[in-house]
Amino acid sequence: MSEKQKKIVIVEDEPSLVFTLRDTLETEGYDVTVVQEGDKAVDTVKSVEPDLMLLDIMLPGTSGYDICKEVRELKYTFPIIMLTARDQEIDKVAGLNIGADDYMTKPFGVKELLARIKARLRRANAYSKTGPVEMLKLGDVKIDLKESKVIKPNGVEHELSTREVELIQYLVSKANKPISRDDLLENVWRYEYSTNTRTVDVHISKLRAKIEMQPDDPRYLVTLHGVGYMLRVN
Repeated sequence: MSEKQKKIVIVEDEPSLVFTLRDTLETEGYDVTVVQEGDKAVDTVKSVEPDLMLLDIMLPGTSGYDICKEVRELKYTFPIIMLTARDQEIDKVAGLNIGADDYMTKPFGVKELLARIKARLRRANAYSKTGPVEMLKLGDVKIDLKESKVIKPNGVEHELSTREVELIQYLVSKANKPISRDDLLENVWRYEYSTNTRTVDVHISKLRAKIEMQPDDPRYLVTLHGVGYMLRVN
């Protein structure tokens, strides 16, 4: 049996680029849906449930940043590749921080875009083979990833950000194994071009405060000096 046809939603208002992207992706065998107005993008995501989204930043109606943020708040985890004429580093970081997976600056080569799409789909497929974890227990601490919250035995609850949920999901997928900071940057933050490992350390510290009963002496989310981190699960 052949692999299920992958669905891609293109959110872009430039007619010539839309034509090129649709033609190229359909030739590659993808099921393509095009949205040219930002305020229709989220409804399209809900009806199509794509495997990947190509998302322009500057759109009539709702901006690409707002669309990306809303999609992630709705707990959709498919890869999002942002497309924009902007090439400022701060714009790239802004998009990645709200849940985008990759960033391409116009004009870009179609072959490079196709390579990135395939890489993102491969990674998403490998990441979800066993299905996402919805509930995790670390001792007496319950982590409800579906509802994005941590429930401690003393009744205290902590809300989890979209990034923290994804970080936990990735840590669970590599449970009881060492994970380097670079690995986390590439697979959770998708900062292939960045060496800012401090980003990881700050997020790990904040996450520990939520999931550990004694964050200063962690039992589950531990640091492996000179290596990175490891999530210990039973």
